[in-house]
Amino acid sequence: MKNEGYDISASEWEIMNTIWNKKLISANEVIEIVQQHKEWSPKTIRTLINRLYKKKFIDRTNRNKIFEYFPIVEEKDMKYKTSKVFLDKVYEGGLNSLVLNFVENEELSEEEIEELKNILNKKKD
Repeated sequence: MKNEGYDISASEWEIMNTIWNKKLISANEVIEIVQQHKEWSPKTIRTLINRLYKKKFIDRTNRNKIFEYFPIVEEKDMKYKTSKVFLDKVYEGGLNSLVLNFVENEELSEEEIEELKNILNKKKD
């Protein structure tokens, strides 16, 4: 696979989420959307788009002399692989250590506890 490590910054995630949501989008449209909740300059956003393009997370097509960008990695695949790298790096691959850390240190509602139980029960079947 092209992007085994999925080396991506928080800022790049912001751009990827925008592109996943729109499927096909120009840089100006990305800028317009991102600037609704981030105070980033157009130059910064264009730099992030170019990084993602060079990393082969997105591709582009030229329509009427305007580049339109689209994702070439699936959102769920990228989230899974990024999570796996984090898990390996921080918890030495031990999912149970990660879950235990969150369960012990977070206030979980009854609904969240039930959801976790349901997930584990489905996995057992």
